[in-house]
Parts: sequence; C-alpha cells; structure tokens
Amino acid sequence: MKTIEPKKKNENREADRLEARRLFEDYAKTHQETTKEKIVLHYMNLVRFLAAKFAYRGEALEDLVQVGCLGLVKAIERFDLSKGVEFTTYVAPTIVGEIKRHFRDKGWGVKVPRRLQELNASVNRTVNELSTQLGRPPTIAEIAAKLKVTEEDVLEAQELGHAHTLLSLDVQLESDGDKRSPNLLDYLGKADFALESVEDRLSLQRAFEKLEPKEQLVLYLRYYENLSQSEIAKHLQTLQMHVSRIQSKALEKLRRIFSEEA
Repeated sequence: MKTIEPKKKNENREADRLEARRLFEDYAKTHQETTKEKIVLHYMNLVRFLAAKFAYRGEALEDLVQVGCLGLVKAIERFDLSKGVEFTTYVAPTIVGEIKRHFRDKGWGVKVPRRLQELNASVNRTVNELSTQLGRPPTIAEIAAKLKVTEEDVLEAQELGHAHTLLSLDVQLESDGDKRSPNLLDYLGKADFALESVEDRLSLQRAFEKLEPKEQLVLYLRYYENLSQSEIAKHLQTLQMHVSRIQSKALEKLRRIFSEEA
C-alpha cells in the first residue's frame, strides 16, 4: 500500500491554500456566482467531514450536508480576506453552528421563537448549575437573577420546553389488565355538525312566534308532520286552496322577518 510522503502532503496542502486564496481574491473583485460555486466545491470535503460527525442523530447525511452548505455559503459571503485569517478556521464553526441550529429548530414539536429556545436551554443549564451549588432545586427568582431576566421569562421558557417533543394521540394513558387502555384520542371531542344550525333554529323560532296561530299550525303540519295540503285541508275542515293561501302568506311573513333581521 502506497503512502504519501509528508513533504508531498505539505505541497498539496499549500497548493490548495493558494488556490483557495486565488478564488477568494477573484470573488472579492467580481462577486460572480460561478466563482462562489468553485469555492463551494473546493470546500465540499470539509462540509462532508463536519456533517458526518452528526450523522447518527436521526438525520440523513445528505440532508446534513445540504445544511452545512448553507453555512458554507454564508461564510463565503461574510469572509474578509484582508483580516489575515485562514478560511478553514473561519468556516468550520459556521458550518457546525448551522448544523446544530438545524437540529435545535427541527427538534421542537411546534414553532417556538429562537430567543425562547435559547433561553430554555440556558434555564436548563442554570438549573443544573444552581442545584449543584445550592444542594437543592433553585427557585424561579434565583434562576432569573442568575440569567438576568424576568421571572416571567423563566416561566415562559420552561413552559415552552414541553413543546420540544410531541405526544402521539395513540399513546396509552393507563393500563387496566387486559382491557384496552384509553389514549388521548378517546378524550378528544368530536365535531357536532348540528351546532351549525343552532342559530338558524333560534332565528326561525323567533320568527315563527310572530305568525298567526293558524299560520303556525299550517306550517307545523306541512313541514314538521309532512302532511300534504289536501291532508291539512281535511284536518282543518277547509279547502285546499285556503290552506295554500295561508301557507304562502306565512312563508312570505317569514321571509320579510328574516330580511329585516339581516
């Protein structure tokens, strides 16, 4: 198996450094996208190397490489060659920070402002530190004083910490022998579609009460008992034409009442 001599390695490293410097000098003058793409390709191995350190945390390596590339692009746009700092020294923390931020943001079950995410992490660290120092769990006031924030901020950060993970609706809440254990879904209310017609029913009831008794009776028999006009006429011992006129008059009154209310 052939090995590369240290001298050869140093020569290759120096050649890479000079090539990178040339690309940055060119990009600083032209800001061409093609030059930026060449710089990205030049440091892709570094991105993959850093992303691989986080590859066993439930995320695909290629996804982490994409996130790392975002950090790389940000670093390229912010890098100042005149500062005399090597780009690899500058870019590595940026790439790692972008990947860690990705895990932090994606790990929360609901969208939480980054300020509160960071405060939640600080509160957790402070609780551990103060517990060790005091020999007991710290109070909210002690945590707030340590972090120089308000007690309300501490309480909010702790409360939002529960949003870090979601609880499945299928999770079993308790176990009772061989019986089926209830889950959260069993306690969720179901939509009552009849509620949508409650307001209409109340409006109709108010309007119905303004009709004459005979008009109320005709509409009741026609639309509640589902009797035909001829059946209603027999029931009232009158003509079907008379029943039709009462029904039409009653419906017209209802329309007018609804129109006035609207």
